[in-house]
Amino acid sequence: MAEFSIIDTYFNRQTSASVDLGVGDDSALLTPPPQQQLVICADTLVAGRHFPLETDPHAIGWKSVAVNLSDIAAMGAKPHSILLALSLPQIDHDWLKGFSQGLYDCCDQFGVSLIGGDTTQSPHLTISVTALGWVETGKAVTRSGAQVGDYVCVSGTVGDAAFALHNLGHLLQKRLDYPTPRCQLGQKLKGLASSMIDVSDGLAQDLGHILKASHVGAILDLDQLPIDAALKKLQQEQQWQYALAGGDDYELCFTISPQNYEKLLLQQLDVNISKIGQIAQQPELTFVQNGVDHSLHFYGYQHFA
Repeated sequence: MAEFSIIDTYFNRQTSASVDLGVGDDSALLTPPPQQQLVICADTLVAGRHFPLETDPHAIGWKSVAVNLSDIAAMGAKPHSILLALSLPQIDHDWLKGFSQGLYDCCDQFGVSLIGGDTTQSPHLTISVTALGWVETGKAVTRSGAQVGDYVCVSGTVGDAAFALHNLGHLLQKRLDYPTPRCQLGQKLKGLASSMIDVSDGLAQDLGHILKASHVGAILDLDQLPIDAALKKLQQEQQWQYALAGGDDYELCFTISPQNYEKLLLQQLDVNISKIGQIAQQPELTFVQNGVDHSLHFYGYQHFA
């Protein structure tokens, strides 16, 4: 089966009315909504590096989209469409059927269209997705707006995916294979959060990106970390290792003023929010437990470690 037959068979579904020209030409065509900025990001997943080789192809398709939509959500933007670059060692119709269904299932849930891309042969299975979204001009939430006195918050629970990676077959494996991009929450935080990032490489490391960009520090309360009941059965240091350095959670970590935090609580949200700390003047990340300083040294995921 040639490249274009693969595209026609598995990746040439009708796009939404908001796409002027989708799959099938040299490029896609979009008309930007008035007074909106384009938000664009890209992520690459490599078999054996970003997911176990035996991962179900449906889950790989879902995750390939979800991790990109999480980046769009972290800007407070609304996701619109994706481009897919797929490198395959060989043509496996069962794999392609499952993968494409997982990809479209995630797209459908979040109102996203596949509008183009590329397919090629490679010794290694590699999936690169580029996601596009829209946000009102000047309204994007960046990493650089955290202010002293802001609360540090995170959505959902953290550490689940890293735990599942070391305990394949556990119920929490769904959190590893099928992450939920917090698109609704991200849009609700637009105009409220002072800074935001998605948790892909570990909560401590990703929060550190906010602190560096904002030239501030933070104090995190270890007792307030939102940890699943399964992880709470572990030794405390192991709980913290998963929650702070595990990565692959794709929750949103954000800073928000106390006043805006109260406004956020009045809204109907589709995920729980935990207040886990506060922004401080001293440019470092410190930890407390029971109100007492607690020394921890964790490092998140490193692509070239």
